[in-house]
Amino acid sequence: MSVTVLVGAQWGDEGKGKVSCYLARHADLVARFSGGNNAGHTVVIEGKEFKLQLIPSGVFYPDKLVLLGSGMVIDPAGLLDEMEKLQKGGHPCANVRISALAHLVLPYHREIDKIQEQSRGKFSLGTTQKGVGPAYSDKSERIGIRVGDLLDEKRFLERLQFNVEVKKNRFQGLNGHVDVKAIAGSYQEYAKRLKPLIVDTSKLIHDAIAKGKSVLCEGAQGMMLDLDFGTYPYVTSSVTTAGGVTTGLGIPPAAVTDVYAIVKAYTTRVGQGVFPTEDTGSIGQFLQEKGHEFGTVTGRVRRCGWMDGMVLNYGKLINGYTGLVITKLDVLSGLDEVKICEAYRAGGETLTDFPIDSAVFQNSAPVYRTFPGWKEDISNARKMSDLPKTCRAYLSFIEEYTKVPIKYVSVGADRDAMIAA
Repeated sequence: MSVTVLVGAQWGDEGKGKVSCYLARHADLVARFSGGNNAGHTVVIEGKEFKLQLIPSGVFYPDKLVLLGSGMVIDPAGLLDEMEKLQKGGHPCANVRISALAHLVLPYHREIDKIQEQSRGKFSLGTTQKGVGPAYSDKSERIGIRVGDLLDEKRFLERLQFNVEVKKNRFQGLNGHVDVKAIAGSYQEYAKRLKPLIVDTSKLIHDAIAKGKSVLCEGAQGMMLDLDFGTYPYVTSSVTTAGGVTTGLGIPPAAVTDVYAIVKAYTTRVGQGVFPTEDTGSIGQFLQEKGHEFGTVTGRVRRCGWMDGMVLNYGKLINGYTGLVITKLDVLSGLDEVKICEAYRAGGETLTDFPIDSAVFQNSAPVYRTFPGWKEDISNARKMSDLPKTCRAYLSFIEEYTKVPIKYVSVGADRDAMIAA
């Protein structure tokens, strides 16, 4: 039995979808524990690209059970659209199951997301405006509507009517954008299609663990976007750390055997917020263009910069990483030198511990360790010895600095462009 958790170690977009898809072949069950369709996973299989927003990457293996956990917020229209696209691509989605305890994203959540973002002015967060934050707010306020409520038409309508009245009183800009009858009608149609998939996902997971099966848990976004431990307020609305497995899937902490940090070989960030290693010059442009750094969900350009070791060690402290998976290492090929931030300078002091005070973090400057680069194309490497010596030295420092072993290295976009260390 093994329960492996995949956590984005930076600000998201580390390639968790590809890694999850690669590792899912060794799992019996693949489950996602947080987030909504504000997250995006891109998977390339034999040159064909698939974009996922809600469904775990295990969907590409028909013999694996694929679960959307209770910690998620689910837009049923988006989910059904995603399933239809997968089905057209030759993946039936017959192995997908949805937690009855997950919360629903409703049309008014998206409208509220837009209203709130516009009202923030210069303090806007750069949300995807998918309604995820407002849906999680309803969950915390204990007025949310859950996936299981879709199965009781009367209960769903009562809760919908109550919520719409509350929202209209709170958000004046919402009037005219919400039609209870239309929402009820469309969501009952969704209910008919999704009913066979709605189950108690925590029971399925516990049954699998009890039988000694392998469970792979994937999160969304990254460690630094976590609601509690991220760069607040420029964070997401859910738990992105390994702790989300307990709260979002109902897995006891003691059952977790491994926590793998998915680490891009450089660092990117979408939207607002502090980013000490950001490079707005030629290096940032090189990484952006060669790495095709555009958001899966919004298409927004990702800010780019060198790897931030301070962020990695902070994530290790919070998550207890047992292994690293380095992604997009091939993007660094062609550079004369590569760098890793190993400390910060702030207030005339050198910091080797991550500053949780946002004011200090805001004014932190990176202290870099510089390594010789490599010119070789490494996309066909399939073992560590295939990599250039300078490339291996870069990886060795990451292990030495974090004191966490590298388990896998991704050297290309395709699912199988991986090296097992």
